[in-house]
Amino acid sequence: MNRDSHHSEQEPDRPGDEDLASTFMRESEVIEEAEEGGRKVRRKGVYLLPNLFTTSALFSGFFAMVAAVNGDFTTASIAIFIAMVLDGLDGRVARLTNTQSDFGAEYDSLSDMLSFGVAPGLVAFIWILQDIGKTGWVVAFLYVACAALRLARFNVQIGSVDKKWFIGLPSPSAAALVAASVWTFHSFDADAFGFKLLMLFVVGAAGILMVSNIRYYSFKDVDLKGPVPFVFLLAIVLGFVVISIEPSVMLLLLFGAYVVSGPVMAVMRKLKHSPSSR
Repeated sequence: MNRDSHHSEQEPDRPGDEDLASTFMRESEVIEEAEEGGRKVRRKGVYLLPNLFTTSALFSGFFAMVAAVNGDFTTASIAIFIAMVLDGLDGRVARLTNTQSDFGAEYDSLSDMLSFGVAPGLVAFIWILQDIGKTGWVVAFLYVACAALRLARFNVQIGSVDKKWFIGLPSPSAAALVAASVWTFHSFDADAFGFKLLMLFVVGAAGILMVSNIRYYSFKDVDLKGPVPFVFLLAIVLGFVVISIEPSVMLLLLFGAYVVSGPVMAVMRKLKHSPSSR
């Protein structure tokens, strides 16, 4: 055995000698700092379970856009509601399984932007707002931009605001209002000019309310683990029955009431604290 062959056998593999798969795995690995046992550690990889729900929500939002492009607006609206349900589950699953991470939070925010920002705006535009011309796409863009601003503000305010309240209309609720409106009016073939103006107002108002300072109840202080009176469970069952009779109309009324609740409570608080009321 000569000197050169002995040297080559003992020399470890250099990074340049890695195969493509190993290089890709090494360079694409997610590394983030996490706090475990009171000290910060560097953790590799991502949690699978909560991110599967986030990916499913992202898929539903994209599917809504594809369905709208194909003219199936009922399916598009239902897909947005499915994304809303999945978005509500990913965070809860992460907390229950103790798998929260910065990566998951950022991924969830990007998924929300598509599912509750771009998708509802595009669905509403393709269905009816494009008939209004330039005003239609401007209002649709206003909604998308407000959704992006709402999510950005929410991300930087985490931990600094009262968890009992949302500042501004939550993007899933705004998307639900737009989707329910499209679903309901499309089901009744409501394509008169008056309905076009109504959708223009709904989409624009939903966007503005997202970036407003109006408070909305978050329901985060509701104890889902504790016992509740039997009548509460009965009310939930009746709620499902009523919604199943005419889902689009009932969902529109439900989320319409939630959207209106913010401004109504704001006016009531202002009247309560006005000098004339004392």
